[in-house]
Amino acid sequence: MTSDDGERHRQGRLFTDDDGGFDAERARDESLPVEDGELIDTDELADHQRYVEGRGIYDERNRINDLTGKEWKYATKSVIAEGYPPAVQHDLRSEHGGQKPPRLCATLIGRFSKAGDAVLDPFAGVGGTLLGASFCEHEGTGRREAIGFERTERWIDIYETVLERENEARAERGDPPLAGQEMRHGDCADLIEDVPDDSIDLLLTDVPYWHMDELEQTRNERATRASKLGSFDEDDADSADEDGRDSAIDSTGERQTKAEWLADMAEKFERFTDAVAPGGHLVVFIGDMYREQSYEFLSADLARAIESAAPVTLAATLVWYDPTKDLHVYGYPFSFVPSMVHQNVLVFRPDGNE
Repeated sequence: MTSDDGERHRQGRLFTDDDGGFDAERARDESLPVEDGELIDTDELADHQRYVEGRGIYDERNRINDLTGKEWKYATKSVIAEGYPPAVQHDLRSEHGGQKPPRLCATLIGRFSKAGDAVLDPFAGVGGTLLGASFCEHEGTGRREAIGFERTERWIDIYETVLERENEARAERGDPPLAGQEMRHGDCADLIEDVPDDSIDLLLTDVPYWHMDELEQTRNERATRASKLGSFDEDDADSADEDGRDSAIDSTGERQTKAEWLADMAEKFERFTDAVAPGGHLVVFIGDMYREQSYEFLSADLARAIESAAPVTLAATLVWYDPTKDLHVYGYPFSFVPSMVHQNVLVFRPDGNE
């Protein structure tokens, strides 16, 4: 709005309450851009800026994501303190002990990619990353195209069933369906060879853990677990831990030592990085462990291993803290033993990124 002399009114002169203060509610009713209780003067925006209603000012020079300045500021918090309630067919997905909430994945996808970008998860599990990429179309900044690699057919079946059931539930609510993403069956070391170099904008994954409990336990002794979709076939049962999480098992089916696991991850990420485009990111979930009265700082070990082999630089370490996670009284009253309620999220940039 302008006055008779053509100059823009100051917000206090146009929208004041009874006490003379700025009336943000009235300004919103008049469809004026208000952020943090202040009127946005859109005439003062630079050519590369635009106001996005309800979200703030977006800078067209942003090559990393589609976040506004206000959203970017919030996204730089080093701790994601949010518990995600059971959702998205959680009863099925929870069979995989290492599954991550799809909306947590959507949050990270929104931070490190733009609408239409290509996302890769080389250890896809039950498809949390793929579901998150689809959620971005409706709840984030725009759909991403995602590819997942998974060697266990069981987890692929669960992803496909979850997508089908979730879309049935969404249809009943009148919500648009989640797009299906591409899940490829096989070993990531082989499948990555079919991904062109520089074709992936974001690699987001949760690596298979190295398991430190070296108990005498052969694959032939492992019982086949029942499930809501049927039973594991023998090969699938062999590749899963008691908690349903994929073990750190090499191509011959043998458990790895910690050193072997780190070397294996370093070798894989060296090849993964070739697929990531300049300006892209590699974002990796990894939890630390406490075993045999010793704290294993796996996130630091893995970061060093990846940096030593792949042409990447560790740009940030985020922490996902789940305040809803159950606590157990470990060690009481004789020894302090941590109850792990967090996961580390390592963020790498390919070398040469600005």
